[in-house]
Amino acid sequence: MVEPLLIIPIITAFLITFFAIPAWIKRAKKAGLEGKDMNKHEKPDVAEAGGVVVMLGFVIAVCVYIAMKTFYFKTSENLAEIFALISSLIIISFIGIIDDILGWKIGLSKRVRLFIVLFGAVPLMVINAGNSSINIPFLGALNFGWIYPLVIIPLGIVGASTTFNFLAGYNGLEAGQGIIIISALSFVAYFTGTTWVALIGLCMVFSLLAFWIFNKYPARVFPGDVITYPIGAMIAIMAILGNMEIIAILFFIPYILEVILKSRGKLKKESFARVNKDNSLEMPYNKIYGMEHLAIFILKKFKKEVYEKDVVYFIYGLQIIVILLVLLIFKNSLV
Repeated sequence: MVEPLLIIPIITAFLITFFAIPAWIKRAKKAGLEGKDMNKHEKPDVAEAGGVVVMLGFVIAVCVYIAMKTFYFKTSENLAEIFALISSLIIISFIGIIDDILGWKIGLSKRVRLFIVLFGAVPLMVINAGNSSINIPFLGALNFGWIYPLVIIPLGIVGASTTFNFLAGYNGLEAGQGIIIISALSFVAYFTGTTWVALIGLCMVFSLLAFWIFNKYPARVFPGDVITYPIGAMIAIMAILGNMEIIAILFFIPYILEVILKSRGKLKKESFARVNKDNSLEMPYNKIYGMEHLAIFILKKFKKEVYEKDVVYFIYGLQIIVILLVLLIFKNSLV
């Protein structure tokens, strides 16, 4: 039975983010922390790094949950894992805010970025988080022993946090994708018995949902790397703590495809479209170098004019289809 009071942290995450975002937009503009909205013909300036507020809402909400566990439910179960999760996300958000301040074209070098993100895995590594035994289709349960905390955990967190940022650059895309994937992982966590992972996941979902209201087309604020990196890391951490690594990897298929397509352009081709005066979009290159380009290419077969929100909803739809297919495959293990 789920305790009704546990909705309090979830509501807290939404309300803090929702009411703090307008103030952040005003402050960011005043400080000159703005970025160009590249998929608009006029390329207006939009407040950047709004993900700071998402992290604020999320962390406070999780602290409310910890306080409830400590003082109301009188238990310290899973507190080490929860604090390790928060520590990892704060470390990883640090690299994101540096990139946001310096600008996405300058930012940190790839090597420095990977190095710092690797440190983000340390809190999970030192507590030996998760279960070293992974159920692999057709092979059964494999116990990775010490390889799990020393190799698989850092590889998963570094891989997810850095590649989540590849599929980005369109109003509402990153936040919406985070909402969809983390909601699905929370669903899986609930039905597989790790309800605390599900609740923490929902805290992030509702913080992102409040942010999405301001980030959807036409965006008033951009998320920035300060939250896109942590969203990717959150997906990996939930997979680790909920022992659902294979499901999470399959949910991540659109991002795997994004990496493959980006690799065709040696990771140098941008995701942005070529924008017409009416704000409709065209393919920016002769070849497809990202899921965003693929969306424009496919939608052009059915629509004369394709707009930014069409691309975003297409990718949302593709992600939902992938998730539903994965859940169908694993339905017996979720009952």
